[in-house]
Amino acid sequence: MTHGTPAASEPAAGPSYSGTVVLELGPGAGALVLRTPAALDGREIEISRAGTAAPRTHAAVRPRHVAGGTQYAAVYPDLRPGSYVVWTEGSTPAATVIVTAGSVVVADWPGMVIE
Repeated sequence: MTHGTPAASEPAAGPSYSGTVVLELGPGAGALVLRTPAALDGREIEISRAGTAAPRTHAAVRPRHVAGGTQYAAVYPDLRPGSYVVWTEGSTPAATVIVTAGSVVVADWPGMVIE
């Protein structure tokens, strides 16, 4: 038996084009761009601060149209500087990345080769 109203699904965002993602960077904020294989398009990938019980945050993998073609990536804006765990489904860590203040860190999904 369930109670309440069913959760509404979020509409799927379309691809982004060069210049359509705005990131605010500064002394207390950085960002992560996680490049992935096309097979992960639409998947929500979670990250969390390493070594803490902080809640996870997620972003959807989307096609990003850039000069020279299309790349697939999840973008995590406005992150506090520090180490973050990238999670596969469930409780399996896929990678650890270090976000620095005032910059965008670009990381690749484990085992992926960018051409």
